[in-house]
Amino acid sequence: MGQGGLIDRGGLADRGGLADRGGLADRGGLADQGDLMRSARFRREREAGWRRLEALVAEAETAGLQRMSFAATRDLAALYRQATTALAIAREISLDKALLDYLEALTARAYLSVYAPRERLGGLFRRFFTIGAPQAMRRSWPFVLIGLFCLALGALTGFLLYRESAAWFYVFIPAELAGGRGPEATTEALRAAIYDQDPDSSGLGAFATFLFSHNTRIAILVFGLGAFLCFPAILLTFYNGLILGAFLALHVDRGLGVDLAGWLSVHGVTELAAICIAYAGGVRLGAAILFPGDRTRVDALRHAGRDAAKLAIVAGLMLLVAAFLEGFVRQLVQERDARLAVGWGVGLAWLAWFALAGRRSR
Repeated sequence: MGQGGLIDRGGLADRGGLADRGGLADRGGLADQGDLMRSARFRREREAGWRRLEALVAEAETAGLQRMSFAATRDLAALYRQATTALAIAREISLDKALLDYLEALTARAYLSVYAPRERLGGLFRRFFTIGAPQAMRRSWPFVLIGLFCLALGALTGFLLYRESAAWFYVFIPAELAGGRGPEATTEALRAAIYDQDPDSSGLGAFATFLFSHNTRIAILVFGLGAFLCFPAILLTFYNGLILGAFLALHVDRGLGVDLAGWLSVHGVTELAAICIAYAGGVRLGAAILFPGDRTRVDALRHAGRDAAKLAIVAGLMLLVAAFLEGFVRQLVQERDARLAVGWGVGLAWLAWFALAGRRSR
């Protein structure tokens, strides 16, 4: 009997253990089902807003925020905040991983659409030409004027040195480049070269091509060397003026100064202005190193580099326009006054862009 009691008690114990284990299994299953039901209910209550947010994010990614309506952008911002709140709650109550992954991906896309809108290439160009470049030019106008002064001083020096002795012409301009258009050339030959509709036959076209390529190299060098304490950029700009002054003095000496001015104006106004602008960009970098002010030299260089890069782009654009003017317009326009009007008219257009564009209304 004692043994039977023990057996009975053991059996009850065994059956109790099985019952306990079965109860634990049942409670685990119920817990899993509860989590799934809670996730389903959580998603069902908010899914409409998430779908709407998905559609708005897709619209912002394809068309951009600028083309979306006010109501759409307002809903995008509001639904993004709701989605981030839902994500925080889902993490707190440990909902299923699939729902967490979905919300994380959705909120990441919405964040980029709301706080980091991507501007199209056309918008970047428009903002550069209407705001960035002209404002950078106005902030750098003292440096542009210094470059213009160096160029003018070099031209005046070359002009006066030629008037003192014609031998200075070949000091500044090599004989092979002059191609017979030096002091030994006749006045008729110089005039014919200026007004020849086929400049390649006279050799003046070769000189114009060299002058353009030379000025382009000078523009690149004065920008690149401006960071080296400014002095090399000043010398190069001055030297470019010496060439211009000596060539002008030769024609003034023959009574063709205005005629040459008209020939040069077509592309020269834009081309020489580009050199001064490239000079300004380079010297801004050099001035930031020499005179950093309250900033460290690294910070001053970084600050000046923003405008310097814009000036370099403007100078490159002007050189492209000058190449077009030199290659086509100069041959098509043969009348002196018309050449002057074209060259200085284009120059005034550049000046109007620099002075007026990008000014914010109050």
